[in-house]
Amino acid sequence: MLSRHLAVAATSLASLLLGGTAQAADSPKGDAGKCTVDATWFCVTAHDPGRRGTTTPSKRTGTNKPGDRSKDGPVSGMPCTYKLADPQPPAGSIEWDGHKPGDGAVYEKICAPGATDAAISQMIWAPAPPVAQMDPAVVAQIAVDKMLLKAPDIGITPKPGGKGVVGMPVYMWTAKGPETYGPNTASATAGAVTVTATARVSRIVWVMGDGTTVTCTTAGTPYRAEYGKKPSPDCGHRYTLPSSTQGSGKYHVTATSTWTIDWTGGGQSGRLTEVRQSAVDVTITEVQVLN
Repeated sequence: MLSRHLAVAATSLASLLLGGTAQAADSPKGDAGKCTVDATWFCVTAHDPGRRGTTTPSKRTGTNKPGDRSKDGPVSGMPCTYKLADPQPPAGSIEWDGHKPGDGAVYEKICAPGATDAAISQMIWAPAPPVAQMDPAVVAQIAVDKMLLKAPDIGITPKPGGKGVVGMPVYMWTAKGPETYGPNTASATAGAVTVTATARVSRIVWVMGDGTTVTCTTAGTPYRAEYGKKPSPDCGHRYTLPSSTQGSGKYHVTATSTWTIDWTGGGQSGRLTEVRQSAVDVTITEVQVLN
């Protein structure tokens, strides 16, 4: 009977990923989106994965990803919770898995991927109340979802709207705060697992618009008038051509920050990354020499 459960789970998950509503073929009374005890094996229900950063393109990577270890959910690593079915299904129902009422009980197993907006619900029999087995890596991602990790808050000379000069030092920096540079810390608890994650920007890659890329491992140094023509000590550039060489008449500068997120909890630890990007346009001119 367990193999039948897994087969239905696989079919249901495939339907979910394709945008359909998962419902077992032998559940004629089921309504999409509902998980009544005697109606469906699976259904799609609303799930709020938590608040995310609202800045421009991001991607995630990590050495510990959902699915690496835990076999708790229909998809490895999917966090699941259990709830006693009330009322219990009638005797002889397939949910009893060959057992009789009083021999254990039937529970609703709800598995929710932390990075999607859907949950999968399944009715299972168990001899005793199941203990939720949460993958710490999944809980870590939930903690990250609580953070508001922003793109660099760009500071640059010349200022956008102003004009710089060919050959003069260009300073690049970002405002240093929990949301723009770190550290940014959040915790999440699921079942018996609590994970704490701390995010810091490990590098910012500046694409200067003239074919040059500058990688900075600091937040950069904000420019001050007393610095004069001195180059930035940690994150700078010099343009050799005016921005009039560009079709727009400006250099389009992008700053892409990589957030490195270390987490620990549930007897494990790992690392995730998030990427954020922002951009500005700057004007660079040539010095006009009068004869």
